[in-house]
Amino acid sequence: IMEMMIPNLKPNLTPGAGVTRTAEGAWHCEIPAGPRGRYRLAQLDDYRDLPRRGFPWRPPLRLSLRARVSAEELPGTWGFGLWNDPFSVSFGLGGMARRFPALPNAAWFFYASPPNYLSFRNDLPAQGFLAATFRAAAIPAPLLALGSPVMALAVIPLTARLVRRLLRAMVAQGAALVPSPPPQPSPIPALEIGGGGLTAWRTYTLDWQADSVSFGLDGATFFETPISPRPPMSLVLWIDNQYAALPPRGRLSYGVLLNPEPAWLEIADLHIG
Repeated sequence: IMEMMIPNLKPNLTPGAGVTRTAEGAWHCEIPAGPRGRYRLAQLDDYRDLPRRGFPWRPPLRLSLRARVSAEELPGTWGFGLWNDPFSVSFGLGGMARRFPALPNAAWFFYASPPNYLSFRNDLPAQGFLAATFRAAAIPAPLLALGSPVMALAVIPLTARLVRRLLRAMVAQGAALVPSPPPQPSPIPALEIGGGGLTAWRTYTLDWQADSVSFGLDGATFFETPISPRPPMSLVLWIDNQYAALPPRGRLSYGVLLNPEPAWLEIADLHIG
């Protein structure tokens, strides 16, 4: 598979957030400190003006990059990988592509702080730093629209359990926690292997095949799953302060969190192809 640099990433920013290039050429995505109740996002993606059918990426594909963040535990979510932007809605106004809600397809590295709970299955990790995939059933958008009143009632615990069962039936999942670096010192300098945790540079890879996805860290594969998302998908790199939770015995909740300090994600040596 031929690797190539991504030339067409575009920023998606809320007020006060920024995306810049460092002196070393890394992308620096930063959100400001702020209170609860105000969404903060710094994102790069390659799909903003495209309909979902025009998203650029299909298997076989390999994504590789180096990444680090400003703190080991950050309120909200951050990550990088491929998805179908399932929750956006656009009616084609102002030059935007026409898009309706969809079920999720994704293969990505995803960090989710508490109170996030991002799994429809009880046997998979739902928060922390995850390697995860989603493969949704091919259901036409009009049929999904008919089910939207049920989703709205997921704030009620009894209905939320029904919604989880429906989502498990419609969306297959694979997920594993991304391993922490080994506790013993390595004879290789940390800058070369990316050791030291999430605040140090580490190398991440994602290999997407039609019938599998494998995830690598610092040169070693740590998770493989046969749950491969439906193409096409798009590339997204982001950091924000939001949460969403649909726990097994709770109700749907979502919102935005206090982040008392600015938070950032840096991405370097990005290749995809």
